[in-house]
Amino acid sequence: MLGPLVVAGVSAGPAALERLKELGVRDSKLLTPKRRAALREDIDSLCEEVVSLPILPPEIDRYVIYGRRLRKLNFLEALHMASLIPRLRAPTVFIDAPDTNPRRFAQELASMVDPCPRVVAEHRADRNYVVVSAASIVAKVERDRAVDELRAVHGEFGSGYPSDPSTIDYLRNWVEREGSIPPFARRSCKTWERILTLTLAP
Repeated sequence: MLGPLVVAGVSAGPAALERLKELGVRDSKLLTPKRRAALREDIDSLCEEVVSLPILPPEIDRYVIYGRRLRKLNFLEALHMASLIPRLRAPTVFIDAPDTNPRRFAQELASMVDPCPRVVAEHRADRNYVVVSAASIVAKVERDRAVDELRAVHGEFGSGYPSDPSTIDYLRNWVEREGSIPPFARRSCKTWERILTLTLAP
């Protein structure tokens, strides 16, 4: 709900991938922030290319609220992935597919890149391929940094995710105090209905 969504990619040769696996690179969600930050340094030193791109809340809202069917958040992610793929200079690109239909997502993404490498899009690719695990760590570390910068300005608000009670309390208090949704929040998040109901209740 708070801060950017970050898309990231890495490219590495077989020896580097094997070394990353030995170092414990895996799905970023299974690692602590401290461990992710340490592994990010290894990823930077071992990989040929490391790239990332933030997608800020106003852009996310524009696509989620006003995008037509199949042109919403998944499409926005594909656009940003497509802008990163040429920078990876890889013959095959492995994608953790956000779409319920990975094949459709791969075809959509391939249509945005010219020339396009081979695209392999799968669910749980961040657990099945170490190169995708590395990219997920980069994305998470970049988001963590962006969120830390927001905290420095706006105070402690938890993780920024809708499942976090601290985040929900912070946002409810913000609305009560300011009478508006924070500018660094995703207005398109459905959780706002619950927050506004709690805030406006007697």
